[in-house]
Amino acid sequence: MNYEITPTPAEKWIINPITNFISKSTTGGIVLFVTAVLAIFLANSQWQDWYHHIWEHKFGFYIDGESYLNLSLHHWINDGLMAIFFFVVGLELKREIIGGELSQPKKALLPIVAAIGGMIFPALIFTIFNFGTESSHGWGIPMATDIAFALGVLYLLGDKIPLTLKVFLTALAIVDDLGAVLVIAFFYTEQINFLALGIGLVFLAFLFLCSKLGIRSILFFVLIGIFGVWLPFLLSGVHATIAAVLVAFAIPARSRIDENVFIAKIQKYLEHFKKLDSTENPLLTEDQLHVLEEIKVTTTDAISPLHRLEHSLHSFVSFIVMPIFALANAGVTFSSDIIANTASNVTLGVALGLLIGKVIGVFGVSSILIKLKISAMPDGMTNKSLFGVGLLASIGFTMSLFVTGLAFNNPQYELQAKLGIFAASLIGGLLGFVILKNSKKSLTNLNTNA
Repeated sequence: MNYEITPTPAEKWIINPITNFISKSTTGGIVLFVTAVLAIFLANSQWQDWYHHIWEHKFGFYIDGESYLNLSLHHWINDGLMAIFFFVVGLELKREIIGGELSQPKKALLPIVAAIGGMIFPALIFTIFNFGTESSHGWGIPMATDIAFALGVLYLLGDKIPLTLKVFLTALAIVDDLGAVLVIAFFYTEQINFLALGIGLVFLAFLFLCSKLGIRSILFFVLIGIFGVWLPFLLSGVHATIAAVLVAFAIPARSRIDENVFIAKIQKYLEHFKKLDSTENPLLTEDQLHVLEEIKVTTTDAISPLHRLEHSLHSFVSFIVMPIFALANAGVTFSSDIIANTASNVTLGVALGLLIGKVIGVFGVSSILIKLKISAMPDGMTNKSLFGVGLLASIGFTMSLFVTGLAFNNPQYELQAKLGIFAASLIGGLLGFVILKNSKKSLTNLNTNA
């Protein structure tokens, strides 16, 4: 008996190709790159005034003639929309700590130390170029790695890349993101409204308590997270994206039922469904619908809120949040003094911090740990592939742009930092791709000869 479902013409030619494109690991990075190029094009075209002005439009709430949260579109994107991105980062980090690579101290040591090295050395290099100047506050810009772009480049190399290499880069980038969040929280937060912050922390504690008590309603956590935690953090002066990460850690990671109970329940429902009378009518009977609904509820109970949220938000972040952020932040207008800006201390500090600092921090520190036998080289990886990962880590695009907006109010410094980010991300991405591609060929030839 053939159980395959024949796709309709619309599914075959439209829906399925789009779904396959979206589901590919490289797609998010491609969309982000295209959006960044579009932003640069608009910022240097006849529409540049319109492009820069559109992000200045303000939106807020008006109650009895008083305006509240009357913020620019750019502010809403960076503090509101990007909070969703940081929320997903928090979910990924919690998942990795509970049951992923970061849950095993021996395996987690190398990517954790590599990530820390990859944050310290870029910051040091930037500080060397800008020490004692007004621009020294930007030391956090080259510390970040863009996980979407870095993994996108890695997945372009295909399935021949060892899984351990992908896992290593993912774990490294997630720890790197956590480091960026901590830097934002402690060093890029200005005046603090402690009353608003206290309210946010109380609601956050309430969410953790609800998680412990077994509440699993996603809607409940979302509503309390937005209005009880994110909004007070926004009003407190602490960057609102920090609230998103903290709320993510409060999301329950355990399912309502375990695997064995799920299997037993599903088998029972399927047996019941088989026994129900079927009719020639294409519509299902009420009893059949009831059984299918029970299967749906049981399946939902078997998936933790953390996994459901991470899975459902991943595409939204990749194809809505990140492209909009890139469109609003990547637009650099190149003026006649572009050469002077390129040679500035800010540009050199950011570019060399990312390119050289990340390689020293990731490859250099990892190599020392491996040589000292404190940690082992992951299976399937070589020094060459580790060096390539170090170069991919220099792709700082999204996170570096985000920190740039927090570090500088001076448009000139912002321009110079963005030039450094673009240069390092492009060079690091291309060199990393070439080195890992050659590393893949060497590994393939080695396996063939063996």
